[in-house]
Amino acid sequence: MAWMSWTLPTALFFIGIAAILVSMTVWQILSPCVERRGFLPLATTRGDRLFIGLLSSAFIHLAFVALTNVSIAIATVLCAVWMIILMRWG
Repeated sequence: MAWMSWTLPTALFFIGIAAILVSMTVWQILSPCVERRGFLPLATTRGDRLFIGLLSSAFIHLAFVALTNVSIAIATVLCAVWMIILMRWG
């Protein structure tokens, strides 16, 4: 049976995602949000924008790995900027 290799970066990634989900849950309980329209072509909540941002960030990383020889750190910075833009104005 093959086991997944839990390296420090892998563990930190999943801990970070878990922390984001817990934070968003607490934020929703303390301050329920309503759907709003931003530059996305549909009305979204904070959770919707988080999901769209995480999913699109995964595709941005995959595109960088597949199509360029540029450092993955640049893709990570690009994704962080994308998430800020999406969460604020999406």
